[in-house]
Amino acid sequence: MSRSVSSVSSSRSGSFFAKLLAILSMALTVVLVDSVNADAEAANPKYAGIVVDAKTGNVLYSENADRLQYPASLTKMMTLYMTFEALEQGRIRLDTPVPFSAHAAAQAPTKLGVRAGGTITVEQGILGLVTLSANDAATALGEMLGGSEDRFAQMMTAKAHALGMTRTTYRNANGLPNTAQMTTARDQARLGIALRQHFPQYYGYFSTRAFKFGTRTIRSHNRLVGSVRGVDGIKTGYTRAAGFNLVSSVQVDGKSIVSVVLGGTSGSARDAQMRNLIATYLPKASSRGGNSALVAQTAPAPEMIETPAPVQPQKARQQVASQQVAPQQVAKTITAAQPPVSAAAADLSLPHKGPLPDAREVAETEVAYTETSAPKSDNPLVAQTMPAPTRVKTTSFKQQAPVAAPAAQDDAAVDHVTTASTSSTPASAAPAGWVVQVGVSPSRQMAMDLLESAKSKGGKALASAKPFAVAYGAGSDQVYRARFGGFDDQRDAVNACKALKKAGIKCWAAAQ
Repeated sequence: MSRSVSSVSSSRSGSFFAKLLAILSMALTVVLVDSVNADAEAANPKYAGIVVDAKTGNVLYSENADRLQYPASLTKMMTLYMTFEALEQGRIRLDTPVPFSAHAAAQAPTKLGVRAGGTITVEQGILGLVTLSANDAATALGEMLGGSEDRFAQMMTAKAHALGMTRTTYRNANGLPNTAQMTTARDQARLGIALRQHFPQYYGYFSTRAFKFGTRTIRSHNRLVGSVRGVDGIKTGYTRAAGFNLVSSVQVDGKSIVSVVLGGTSGSARDAQMRNLIATYLPKASSRGGNSALVAQTAPAPEMIETPAPVQPQKARQQVASQQVAPQQVAKTITAAQPPVSAAAADLSLPHKGPLPDAREVAETEVAYTETSAPKSDNPLVAQTMPAPTRVKTTSFKQQAPVAAPAAQDDAAVDHVTTASTSSTPASAAPAGWVVQVGVSPSRQMAMDLLESAKSKGGKALASAKPFAVAYGAGSDQVYRARFGGFDDQRDAVNACKALKKAGIKCWAAAQ
């Protein structure tokens, strides 16, 4: 009897160890495959990647992080940013109907498949973007918020520049192919951090793994959510020209990173590289501090407007085309769109302070600017941000040339500078070094008056600063940026801005 029991026990023990060995073998195979895929992805000529400590702004890893590439559906991250902002400002609600125009309904898959004339709710649109990456829903949201997709793309670009995404240009709301629609890994990391820091009340949507839409259950394209510990989003993307893209946010044991992979050769190779980056650099992230915003909050709309029933996209486009802003509607002084750049933010946007693993490039040293104005339409769903100029002047320090930006992104716009002592001087007369911007005005004289008022309140911090006005745009769109120059380094500029803020004057600092 005991011999029989012993035999059965031995058989069960042998079966258990056999199963354990099989599981270990499978796990080892997955690790080895991931390692091979990650190595191959890093050697891919289209590959770009970055890992940023979301608490400190320190760049933990960088590979081609400032090279211009196509965002594909990562574009929808900005569409969602604009949607969350409209929700926060009360211009729309989660149950607000989103109408589908013929243009939105005709977008290429993947999509929800809503017919022209149909509607979804804003919340369904959000869920459609974060799970299915629905192109039709992105276009419908863009048309509702911007009046037309073209205007919404201008608003997206303006918002990107206001967030410090100096090398990003948008041309549509969904990321479908457009040769002028470009971004960088560093810019996408900045956007990922901004989404989490600026909209914690809505950020949870990015971790959605599935949602019901009619009779369908739509599951997320993001395979890392739920399979890699701590990953809470954010977005996948793919087009043939862009390759396979992914932005991931990770929070584990008090540490937080945002990681970006662009130009992957396949979905599995991209995911393997992301897993490798997370496993390698999350342990190196800081577990201290981190409550201060790394990405500047952009200025809210000048006023809150009660939202009526949504305007059909075609009618909204007609409103935008038929109405012009009268000069008296423009505010006399428009406050700067960004607060001072923090030291942590500088780590993300300025050249790296120390060696980085396999780092091949460093970032630009000049950020772009945007201003706010009165809305150009009576439609309250049309955002109230002026589009930033598509041409961004940058100073770069690269060890290899980036991919050339398409000609469509450039224009012949030139800044004209006026100082307190001269009526008109060429752009080269602008003070070198760091500047502090205190606002934007519709006329040169108003800008100079604003500077004079600011200097009287800035005290010693502005004693040796040189006030000047920079004109941008032409005709009725021309505005004048009120700035102080002559700061030798970032610290002096930031300290001057802090002094101004204490006096109640909004400002921000940047390299000239």
